[in-house]
Amino acid sequence: MITRVQPPPMPKSVGGLVLSDNSYKVLSLPFLRKGSDGKPIKTLEEMLWRVPTHVARQEGQWGHDPDQVAAAFRDLMASRCFLPSSPTFTGAGTPLAQLVACFVLPISDDMGRKRSGIFHALRDPALIQQTGGGNGLSLSRLRPKARSSSRPRTTRPARSAS
Repeated sequence: MITRVQPPPMPKSVGGLVLSDNSYKVLSLPFLRKGSDGKPIKTLEEMLWRVPTHVARQEGQWGHDPDQVAAAFRDLMASRCFLPSSPTFTGAGTPLAQLVACFVLPISDDMGRKRSGIFHALRDPALIQQTGGGNGLSLSRLRPKARSSSRPRTTRPARSAS
């Protein structure tokens, strides 16, 4: 069972949302929190507050007011000027808080001392896939064929994609 993180109460100043019936169905079916009976336990307006408050929580670190940023983000969503991706809707307010579906992971030319080394490139994608995410691997940091390292020459050259 996934525990939900409760957003702060929705301010009274937050305006209503005007959607067509079809837009309401598209947004509410996959993204509204549902009870054990499968029926929504939150409204679309509450979802449009949960997502921006969760995303804006970190804004205080940069001297911004998280509540103001959340309200501005919510207004963008309500006006349909900006809607985040599906994982943001489903992940915001959950303990995992995975707000994106795809991750590009760097692989540095290192066998284990660096966090982005080759052996971590086995572990990190597995952990991401375990939570439903997808991976891309950036191979641009790998040493090309015959490039010097701490040894005079590479023992097994990496082939370039070009």
